[in-house]
Amino acid sequence: MTFTTTSAYDRGKADIQSLSVDDRLGLLWFVYTEMGKSITPAAPGASGSDIAQGLFDRVKELPYEEQLQVMRDIASKTNTEIGRIYGSMSPETKLAFWYFLAVGMDEGTIIPMPPDYQLPEAGKTLLGKIQSMDFQQQIDFLRGTVLEMGAEAAPGPGI
Repeated sequence: MTFTTTSAYDRGKADIQSLSVDDRLGLLWFVYTEMGKSITPAAPGASGSDIAQGLFDRVKELPYEEQLQVMRDIASKTNTEIGRIYGSMSPETKLAFWYFLAVGMDEGTIIPMPPDYQLPEAGKTLLGKIQSMDFQQQIDFLRGTVLEMGAEAAPGPGI
């Protein structure tokens, strides 16, 4: 049963959990490639995009397999240094980070999607839902999705 009072933000947080970690990453990839023209303007101009760029630059320096592991760790909330840094970022900065990763995948500086990758049916259904939303709902949905990723920042002095 779907309640019309459920916000796109809340749906993003809930719906993404139905996918495996790799399929969450695949969905984000498809969102940015399929709808990038409408979504990407919200990410690069976000306050904190310098922070997102800095974290992206750290990931970009890693070998492909380690880049993939970093993305998997962030998506699964694994407690790593990069996961904690990501976890401490604002939702807008997180959106910018995933945008930079998608651009990096296009440019070959970040591990690309396997050419034969197919979203599972649940992912295709979710992508269709996102595509049917208006721009603000899409951004809210993505904000809810990326907010749930990353580890909690360690208490005490800085990371």
